[in-house]
Amino acid sequence: MERAFYGQDASYDGVFVTGVRTTGIFCRPSCSARKPLRQNVEFFGSIKDALFAGYRPCQRCRPLEADGKPPAWVAGLLAAVGAEPERRLKAKQLRTLGVSPERARRYFQRTYGMSFDAYCRAQRLGRGLKSLREGEDLAGAALDAGYDSESGFREAFGKHFGKTPGQARGAEAATAAWLRTPLGPMIAAATSRGVCLLEFTDRRKLETQLETLGRRLKLPLVPGDHPLLDRLKSELAEYFAGERRSFEVPLHVSGSPFQERVWQELLKIPYGQTCSYQDVARKTGSPDAVRAVGTANGMNRIAIVIPCHRVVNKGGKLGGYGGGLWRKQRLLGLEQGQRIEGLLSESA
Repeated sequence: MERAFYGQDASYDGVFVTGVRTTGIFCRPSCSARKPLRQNVEFFGSIKDALFAGYRPCQRCRPLEADGKPPAWVAGLLAAVGAEPERRLKAKQLRTLGVSPERARRYFQRTYGMSFDAYCRAQRLGRGLKSLREGEDLAGAALDAGYDSESGFREAFGKHFGKTPGQARGAEAATAAWLRTPLGPMIAAATSRGVCLLEFTDRRKLETQLETLGRRLKLPLVPGDHPLLDRLKSELAEYFAGERRSFEVPLHVSGSPFQERVWQELLKIPYGQTCSYQDVARKTGSPDAVRAVGTANGMNRIAIVIPCHRVVNKGGKLGGYGGGLWRKQRLLGLEQGQRIEGLLSESA
C-alpha cells in the first residue's frame, strides 16, 4: 500500500484509501496531491473505516465519487470467471494472472461480502442450479457446475443451498450482481418475483442487511445474470440521466408488516418532493411511531427505487441515510433538476 500510494498507482484505487493525519483527509492511492511524510500516513481497507476514523474525503481525488469501475485486475478476474465459470482459479492460476490470492480475497470480501473462492463457488453452483431447473440430470448438472463427481457436487450444493440437488429442482435463488451508478458501485439482487436488493457497496452495516435479507427470503444469494437486473440497470441509467421519474421494475420486498407499510408509503412520495418522518408515521396509521418509521426507513434494502432518500427531518434537514448524506443530497438535487457535472454521463 505504501508503494502504491507514493507511486500514485491507480490500479489500487478501490482497494484501499490513505488517511493523512496532518490534514485530516483521506485519498485514493492515485491522488496527485503532494505526498505527506510516511509517519503522517495510515491506511484503511475501506472508505467506511476512514470515515469512522474521523477523516474527510480529499477534494482533489474525490474518493467518494467513484465512477463505479472495478480496478483493471478485478475486471480481468470477473471476465475470466464469467467466461469459464466451471474453471477453478486457484492460487497458482491467480498468480499467473498477476494477482495475489490475498489481494483477491480481501477485495471480494469487502466488495461482494464473500471471498474470491466463495464467489467462484457460488457461480458454479448457480450454474448447476440453473441446469437442474432446466431438466438436466444430476450428472449433467454436476458437469455444468465444474464438478468431477456427483457426490462432490451434491455435498457442495447442500452446504450452499441448504437442500439436496433433487429437492432444489424448481427451487430458486436470489441472483446478485454488481452495478455501476454515477454515485458509486451498488450490489443488486432479484428473485423471480422482483428486485429484492439495491444497496451501495460501502453502505454501513451492509453485511447485516444481506444476512437479514437471506433470513427473510429463505433463499441463497448467488452471483449471476437475471433479466430483472438488466431491467433495473436500464431504468437506473434513465433515472440518473433525468429521463425517468418512477421505476416500473417489479419489487420483492421482505420485511415485517410495519416495515412493509412504511416502504409502501415511501413509494407514494412524488419525485422531486420530500416528506417528514412524522408525515410518514401519520400516513401509516401510527402517528406516534416516528422513531419506528425512522428505523424502518433505514432498513429499506432497495435504495433509490424505494425512495427513502425523500424522507427528511421535520425542520427540513436531511437526517440520516445509509448510503451517506452526500448521496442523499445528490439524489434530491437530481430530482430537483440539478445536473451533477462529471457524474451523469458515467451511468451504465
